Amino acid sequence: MHGCLLGSNDERASLLDNVVVLTNFIPPNEVPLYKAMQQRLGNLRLLVSTPMEPNRPWAADWEGLQVQVQRNLTFRRTWRHPTGFTEPLYVHVPIDTVWLLWSLRPRLVISTEMGFRTLQAAAYRRLNSRSRLIIWAGLSEHTEQGRGRVRETMRPWLLRMADAVLANGESGTRYMRRLGVPDEAIFRFPYTTDMATFASVPSPNSPEGIRRLLYVGQFTERKGLQPFIETLSCWCTKHPQRALELWLAGHGPLRSTLESMLTASNLRLRMVGAYPYHRLPELYAQADALVFPTMADEWGVVVTEAMAVGIPVLGSLYSQAVEELVEDGVNGWIFRPDRGEETFDALDRALHTSPEVLRSMGRVARSKALELTPDAVVDNLMEAIRFSFERPS
Repeated sequence: MHGCLLGSNDERASLLDNVVVLTNFIPPNEVPLYKAMQQRLGNLRLLVSTPMEPNRPWAADWEGLQVQVQRNLTFRRTWRHPTGFTEPLYVHVPIDTVWLLWSLRPRLVISTEMGFRTLQAAAYRRLNSRSRLIIWAGLSEHTEQGRGRVRETMRPWLLRMADAVLANGESGTRYMRRLGVPDEAIFRFPYTTDMATFASVPSPNSPEGIRRLLYVGQFTERKGLQPFIETLSCWCTKHPQRALELWLAGHGPLRSTLESMLTASNLRLRMVGAYPYHRLPELYAQADALVFPTMADEWGVVVTEAMAVGIPVLGSLYSQAVEELVEDGVNGWIFRPDRGEETFDALDRALHTSPEVLRSMGRVARSKALELTPDAVVDNLMEAIRFSFERPS
């Protein structure tokens, strides 16, 4: 059992007079989490490698957070996953991390991922024995496949340097265990956002069951859209009396490919573009279910957002959010996207769900998502901090 939460204000101030988070960039869905962290921790600084990556549709908006952009080198490489997809990745190498940390002298450093920035954070931990290092390992077993031997070789050493590790869910926890991290040093830290805003919109209430499916995200091979649409079109061909819509919200290199796909006459694909983040709740509220057929995702915050609105999720088991939050037949339907028969079966069960059951599933989905408020997630972080400072330096 992990230790108690940090207690009094005096105790918190004595341990957390200066906290630094190292990360690539800040997407809009993470701003509420950082604001909750800032409220609990006090003096929180965020060092980012870049204001925003070029393949993201959002403008940088830090809403009063203390953010500093580091000196950084960015490289582009190709991720070749064993399941067959490829995807370009941006690798950020912040080159001034040790100098900045030594200047700021934080008592606690929280470093995302396990690359060069975390290597520098570990060096600072060695230089300042009073400091502590928590590694925020946003990953899953599926996202770590095909990522290169250098990462695999370096990670066990980096993890031994950490005082605690944050894992999104059970898949990330299993990965950490395999690399030698003891259970007591692993703390759950799932992705979250402003759940109350998403829950404030009315849930859809279709009298005919599922008529409109929604996908939100990038149009890349990793997201599994092409094989999913092919399976969905096959289902529509076998059920000509059913008219379905699949709305695709997002952007990416596969847009023209998706637009040109030939589908059954009773299936309509509609491109709705990249929605501004603050308008996503109203978009979810127009759908009867979210589809998320990803081949590999460390979490999948769209799953959490859709469930908070009150719509069930037809999702891939290779999303950690689906594995953690979706219970098959209760608040959604689960499948493995690289197995066509599983995808078809999950689609068939979803599309034969009665309106009454669909509404019940939406209520369960909303209730489950609302457990993951930013404050609740920060509670877990506070436990990790307590554990870190109770360990011998």
